[in-house]
Amino acid sequence: MPDESQFPDVPKDALARLDVTSESFVFTSDLTVNEFVLVDQAGFEPMGLVMGSSIYHIGYQASNWRQNQEMTVLSQAMYNARELAMTRMEEEADALKADGIVGVRLEVKHAEWGEHLAEFIAVGTAVRSKDGTSHRTQKGKPFTSDLSGQDFWMLMQTGYRPVSLVMGSCVYHVAHQGVAQTLRQMGQNTELTVFTQALYDARELAMERMQSEAADSKAKGVVGVHLEENSHRWGNHVIEFFAVGTAVVPYRESNLTAPQLTLPLNDLNA
Repeated sequence: MPDESQFPDVPKDALARLDVTSESFVFTSDLTVNEFVLVDQAGFEPMGLVMGSSIYHIGYQASNWRQNQEMTVLSQAMYNARELAMTRMEEEADALKADGIVGVRLEVKHAEWGEHLAEFIAVGTAVRSKDGTSHRTQKGKPFTSDLSGQDFWMLMQTGYRPVSLVMGSCVYHVAHQGVAQTLRQMGQNTELTVFTQALYDARELAMERMQSEAADSKAKGVVGVHLEENSHRWGNHVIEFFAVGTAVVPYRESNLTAPQLTLPLNDLNA
């Protein structure tokens, strides 16, 4: 069994499961059949399904009813909770001596134990290079990626490899409109500039934080970026904007050849 002192945040039952996985050489994976084949063709073998979890109490922050503002206490809580889940998932991959984790999913589930409690879960498939080449990060940690098996194969063929899953979170309070202003706008086509500016600012903050994480990991760029919006249980005027993507770096020449263009016969005879 892996040394418990090396992985203090991983439960004993999880370490026992990982030990059985490494000893029996029977892997578990949430990859589809197509993804499994393409990950194999990219030169990696699955080691096992790895996960991390954090049940987090999200604090309270008062907001001005008429003001656009970031809810910094909530932003920090959402980021820290996801980071804890990610770290524990990486520790499980470490216990399997994996090079990285593909197909990472981040989920938030609200428990019934309390209004301000939520479980943050990170799940993915740990993989290892079949030729023994290390693909770990500069800090010696397994790489993480939310790319599908197909996208992972294509990325590797183009001479890039994933470094880490990077993310940015911003919980934002969108100001309410006054009754007089609402009445003036009734029946008119007009932009609600207060709402526009709030959502614009919040998305930019989330994107900026994701890009900052990528820069810290010395990445060349971020692929597969997607933005999520969720009000969770905070009410209609408090929204979390969450930006997430896979930071990548070049590591060799591309294996892909330029596509051959063919012209119709009538064009060749023209």
